[in-house]
Amino acid sequence: MSSIVAVGSIAFDSIEAPTGQAEEILGGSLTYFALAASHFSRVRLVGVVGADFNDEHMRVFGSDSIDTSSLERAEGETFRWRGRYLDDMNQRETLSLALNVFESFDPKVPKDVDANDFLFLANGSPKLQLQTLEQMPDNAFCLLDTMDFWIENDRADLQQVLERVDGLVINDEEAKFLSGETNLITAGNKILDMGPKIVIVKKGEHGAFLFSTYLHYALPAYPIEHVNDPTGAGDTFAGGVMGYLARGGRVTIGRIKRAMIYGTVMASFCVEKFGPDRLLEIDSTDIRDRYDDFVQFTTP
Repeated sequence: MSSIVAVGSIAFDSIEAPTGQAEEILGGSLTYFALAASHFSRVRLVGVVGADFNDEHMRVFGSDSIDTSSLERAEGETFRWRGRYLDDMNQRETLSLALNVFESFDPKVPKDVDANDFLFLANGSPKLQLQTLEQMPDNAFCLLDTMDFWIENDRADLQQVLERVDGLVINDEEAKFLSGETNLITAGNKILDMGPKIVIVKKGEHGAFLFSTYLHYALPAYPIEHVNDPTGAGDTFAGGVMGYLARGGRVTIGRIKRAMIYGTVMASFCVEKFGPDRLLEIDSTDIRDRYDDFVQFTTP
């Protein structure tokens, strides 16, 4: 089994949604990714938290499959985000964002990583992502996440990152923005020309789409009747994908398709409660049962 080096943010989130609200709950890309991926493989966190991140918060990462030895603690406050979901919970707005200690974060990848390890570059500055790539073996499999802010404000560095990673996971609106295309199929194919070998486009409640030089593959979302909080679902999806790939230690188109099913299953758990609470409740039996349900749901 390979390990996953995951680089990104840990945050405190405040969330307003039609289903309720939550104040100062644990969030951030690394939190959701790690809690999903750790059900399949070992995850090594590379991130930073502030002095306000206490032992109770750290216990969330208490799984034997999560390595926090490269998680830095800095003077100051942990990254904070406040957002509001609209009645259509595919739409949200950021009310406030304070990078705090994450603003000056200098990622330090563990020195004992090797080419068999996997790398997840969570949404963040392309400059930070390039710094991370410089510390990884050239042939380690790398999956990248990004967002519209970096596409608009740091496209040159983002293009350098795209040329060096194996895969990109991105939502449909961002895919169209990055490519300059309005048709999703054209957009996905155009992004492939930018460097990644695979592009996974997340479509929220409408599932996900895989683009590669070999084939295209579409997958619906797992049917959830009551979505309470979509925060972190994308990072949870990525955690399921990378966790499954790292567990087998190899990447093929067939394994990527199966990994997307696991990513979809993990994301379906995430949205059932506010924050990462639901991810802390589930075990391997829950995951396997929902995987089997989903396969049955999608098989003619």
